[in-house]
Amino acid sequence: MQNQKQSLLVLTCLSIGIVYGDIGTSPLYAFKAMFEGPHSIAINQANVFGILSLVFWTFIITVSIKYLALVTRASNKGEGGVLTLTSLAHNVAPLHLKKGILFLGMLAAGFFFGEAIITPAMSVLSAVEGITVINSRFEPMILPIAVTIICGLFAIQKYGSGKIGRLFAPVMLLWFATIGLLGVLSIIKNPTVLYALNPQYAFTFIINHGAATLFTLGVVVLAVTGVEALYADMGHFGIKPIRLAWFFIVMPCLVLNYYGQGALVLSQTGDIDNPFFMLAPEMLRLPLVILATFATIIASQAVISGIFSLTRQAVNLGFLPPVQIHHTSHQSQGQIYVPLANFLLFVLVITVVITFGSSARLAAAYGIAVTATMLISSLFIIVVARYLWQWKLVVVIQYAVLMLLYDSLLFISTSLKFSDGGWLPLTIGTIVFLLMVTWYLERERISQLTKQPLSVEAMVNELEQKDWPRASGTAVYLTRNEDHVPASLVNNLKYNETLHERNVLLTFKYPEQPRVHPLKRLEVRQISPSFWQMIAYVGYQESLDIDQIFTACNCKGFTLHEVDTVFFMSSERMKLKPSTVWHDLKARLFILLSRNALRTSERLHVPQDRLIEIGVHMEI
Repeated sequence: MQNQKQSLLVLTCLSIGIVYGDIGTSPLYAFKAMFEGPHSIAINQANVFGILSLVFWTFIITVSIKYLALVTRASNKGEGGVLTLTSLAHNVAPLHLKKGILFLGMLAAGFFFGEAIITPAMSVLSAVEGITVINSRFEPMILPIAVTIICGLFAIQKYGSGKIGRLFAPVMLLWFATIGLLGVLSIIKNPTVLYALNPQYAFTFIINHGAATLFTLGVVVLAVTGVEALYADMGHFGIKPIRLAWFFIVMPCLVLNYYGQGALVLSQTGDIDNPFFMLAPEMLRLPLVILATFATIIASQAVISGIFSLTRQAVNLGFLPPVQIHHTSHQSQGQIYVPLANFLLFVLVITVVITFGSSARLAAAYGIAVTATMLISSLFIIVVARYLWQWKLVVVIQYAVLMLLYDSLLFISTSLKFSDGGWLPLTIGTIVFLLMVTWYLERERISQLTKQPLSVEAMVNELEQKDWPRASGTAVYLTRNEDHVPASLVNNLKYNETLHERNVLLTFKYPEQPRVHPLKRLEVRQISPSFWQMIAYVGYQESLDIDQIFTACNCKGFTLHEVDTVFFMSSERMKLKPSTVWHDLKARLFILLSRNALRTSERLHVPQDRLIEIGVHMEI
């Protein structure tokens, strides 16, 4: 029991370092953004109390109730995240809803990519801007320092986050303790701000400001950006440590800091440029800037790692073309590095930093993709609650009305910032969504076009009846569908007129679950005296190579040796078959993606001297 308590405490502390980096650094910019910009409000007691009340109850409704109490219940063998939720909803939904759920899941994944571009830029800029509180002459240095930090952050990704990750928990614990203490010291000087815990002040603010409240809500959302990480990282720590960290450390410290900033602006005369850093005594502001910079680097690292994981999931689920994925740890499947995603993210983040130049301007672009993802998550939870959890219809309707109304309000409020920069994450998210949809639908169409008229069993029986010349060893033919005869087999017989002593038809399947048990990795079925069919199952959070296939074969009693095994694969060469404008656009995009996709042989690490690729020309 004592060991269990210690383990729970350790996991709780570790979850603070990974899960709460983004939402934990929001006090750097969220409160400040509410009182500056084109839709800023005046600093007076009614407005400050109203804002603080809205922030507190957003923590309660969005984080505590919706995510920690409800959404996190929708786990797939302990794993979470928007694609996990998509898989769950897709599995249990009625047939007429399945395609819509799939497309909405791709859209939510695209929005996550859009949000990930804003997070590092926003977080690092807001931390570095603290140097102007120390001395206003440092303002020209903000952009060069921020760009340097971001360059360094992306440069170290190829080494993996394992070693750096060990520092995450201590730094973030120190961060939350610091911001909580600074908030307490400010509240002591003006304790009346604690009245704002009463939701009455939020309602009064809404009544007084009417429709203009939507602009304010669009900024209040900044306080909960990163909430998706609570769900996405659930598989790393379990939900209990994440809940404990939120209720006992993270939320109290965040609330204290926000209320401390409120107390500060009410007790000071004139404008306060950066209330977060002004909470600290003058002699401690430089250390606070340094600590804030480390905290924002951690927040950015968590988002970057999340993009790597999401990319692998999307590839394994067939939403994106295969890309190079490097494992940076021998102990953890989760620690990966995706060079292409890292490069694209780096270019876009640097472009955003240079273009916007300040956290105040970036605040207008931040939040719209977050609320769009939150809205889609609510739709999926409704499906899961009805068809998986078997909630009564009346309960589902009540939840749907309340949560969709609330999430729609937040989405509308952030959408009002579209022309001020909110178009950026939406545009990037939509582009990623279109790439996913095109790849997914065109791959399905290609699979149907390459389908052989004969079934696998009929084809094999026909082959066995003819006395083919036999080569020694084993031939492994890769096929996308276990019901389809591989094109590489057909073309090998057509041009070489030879079969091997043993022939294996290997198909990879990606079930909608995060990981597959090693003993359930492979199914082996003998079709005829010299033909076997193998199906290898890969979870969407796993990467598989040929060595692992060999090991799984040995466990099944079917021995494969690298020295006498040859792999046959089809290498498709596609050409556009002109048709409608829409068809031509999709086909050209698909051909471009296919040409730059990682080949199956490279993805599986098939030895080049054991690989035979047979070209197949197609018109699409």
